[in-house]
Parts: sequence; structure tokens; C-alpha cells
Amino acid sequence: MMLIGVPKEIKNHEYRVGLTPAGVRELSKAGHSVLVEHDAGAAIGLSNDAYQQAGAEIVTTADAIFQRAELIVKVKEPLAAERQQLRPNQILFTYLHLAPDVEQTRDLLNSGASCIAYETVTDARGGLPLLAPMSEVAGRMAIQAGAHALEKTQGGMGVLLGGVPGVGPANVIVLGGGVVGINAARMAMGLGANVTVLDKSLERIKQLDAQFGPQLKTLFATTESIEQSIQTADMVVGAILLPGATAPKLITRTMLASMKTGAVLVDVSIDQGGCFESSKPTTHDAPTYQERGVIHYCVANMPGAVARTSTFALTNATLPFILALAQKGLKVALLDDKHLLAGLNIYQGQVTYQAVAEAHGYDYSNPESLLN
Repeated sequence: MMLIGVPKEIKNHEYRVGLTPAGVRELSKAGHSVLVEHDAGAAIGLSNDAYQQAGAEIVTTADAIFQRAELIVKVKEPLAAERQQLRPNQILFTYLHLAPDVEQTRDLLNSGASCIAYETVTDARGGLPLLAPMSEVAGRMAIQAGAHALEKTQGGMGVLLGGVPGVGPANVIVLGGGVVGINAARMAMGLGANVTVLDKSLERIKQLDAQFGPQLKTLFATTESIEQSIQTADMVVGAILLPGATAPKLITRTMLASMKTGAVLVDVSIDQGGCFESSKPTTHDAPTYQERGVIHYCVANMPGAVARTSTFALTNATLPFILALAQKGLKVALLDDKHLLAGLNIYQGQVTYQAVAEAHGYDYSNPESLLN
């Protein structure tokens, strides 16, 4: 039996929650106890009563959760105040995105906690099953956010993505043909835009061509093809992911000068440092800024704007792993499942994910060796 804690998220405009009442019910049915912070899900219609009926104990503060729980289940990376409350032998299961965040990495190492990152858990097909639901949401949101930023009142050039009869549609460039890129392309095509996806994998390009046919244009990604594509783009979506590592900078500040005034860049890779050189994290309060006449949308928790949809999509994916950790304990659960083991980024003061160690100059420790 394990005691699991679900604190309320405290990041700016973050309304998602780590577990739904349905998830609590499954854990309770399996014999585990769940602490949920008061009003953790209230903003998205998940009431304290619903959690209590599912078997949770409602606690008034996050302090009680960090003091008592063996396993902390969150959505976003712990902020500084939360990191100070983590303790040795505690398990943290959430999105971490450590490669661009040296302060968080240092604090988690100092805490002595074992930290599993949603974004580096793998599956048998080589995918990232706990990142995929939010990537689907972020890809679709990127287009509606970018379309809004293109409006003249938002500083954009005043272009409607789909055009109207007699007026051509907007040109949308998507950098990356993964989960985010496909969902962005689908949404943009659905709105009637001209869409081109650039990717470095010829196999991926062939798959996209077979899936979407001539409606979707594809290009092999090189510096030259990116430079040429962005010159006529009304919107560029950055959808690049190197699992656990800092995103490469595909559009430099110099390249911005060749873009249209009022064009929009949407950087979905911002959690991993961003794939545009001019990117810097923004919030839902102030989502955009302008550099060299180009509008940048770089909200780091984009799916938080559709928090209810995102919460249910995320917990559908995380619940089996939470159950495994609760049923088996940390070591057995990790050693039994190499895909969950791939999510272990920090273990008792040591970095156990290669890309994070390289990003910050820490020694890398093999997680399987440590656990054994």
C-alpha cells in the first residue's frame, strides 16, 4: 500500500491536476491512499466532493501532501517553493524538462528525491506515451493560438488562415513531423491554410505523404529549405523534440529579418528551451512579444489553457504507471519496466538521464546499475 499525494498546481494559469477522481477511485480500489489538496481540480469542474467520493482525503495545504505522501503526482515541474519541500526517498512523477533548467536540476538533486519525468517515459514503438497526449493538445492549440496572434489587433499582419473566396489562404510552415507537427498540420489544413511540413526523416516524410496526400506539402529539412520556407510564411510552428535534451535552434535571429512583418512564430518546443534563437518563455497572461517585427508565441504550458481536456487526456496515459509504482514500489516498478525506467531523470542525488547530465555538466549514472 502506498500514500499518494496530488498538490494543486501553482504555476501561472495552470489549472490541470495530476489525477482525476476516476484515477483516485482506481488507486483506492487497489488498496492505496490518496491525498488531494483542497480545490486542486475545482477550476476545471472536479470538486472536492467528487474526489472524496472516489476515496481521497482532502487536505487544506500542499505542505501536508509534501510532508506525508510517498509518491507526489503533479502536472508541471515543481517550482522553487515546491522543490524545497521534497525529501529523500520521496518519488516525484510529473513533467520536468530538466535540460534547459539548471536551477531545477540542482534543487532536485539536493532534495534526495527520485524524480521520474513524464516526457522521457518510452513505449515499445519508440514513442513517448506520456508526452503524446499533451503534444496532441499543444499541436492543435498552436494553430488556434497562432491564428489569433495573426489578427491585426494582436500585432499580427491581419491574415485569416483559410482566406475567403477570391482571397488566398495563409502559408503555414510546421518544423517537425512528429505528434505535435501532425496535429498542427491537421488543424491548419482543416482551417483551409496552405501547409508545409519540414522534417529530417525521409521515412517520416513518406508516411506524411501517404497519410495526407497532395493536400499536405512536405520538404526535407535543411538550413536552406528552412530559410527559403519562412520567407513566405505567415505562421511558423516549431515542433521539434529531442527527448530530454535542449531543442536545436532552427531559426536564428538573422533569419527573422527575411520574414514578413507581422508573421507569427509559435514555439511549442519552448519547454525544452525553444527551437527559435529569439524564443523566451511567456505565460498565458502575456503570451506574445515582438522581435524584428515578428510575433512570438512561446507559452510554456500551452495545454493549460484547455485544462479540463488536457487533464483527462494526461491521466488516461499516466494512471497505469502510477498504479505500477504504487503496487510494486519504486525499484521493482522501474526494473520491471524499461520504459518507465527511461523516465527516471534523478535518483537520490544522481543524474540518471544522459541528455540532462550533458546539458548541465553532471556525471551520468546508469539507473539500472544504481537500482541493482
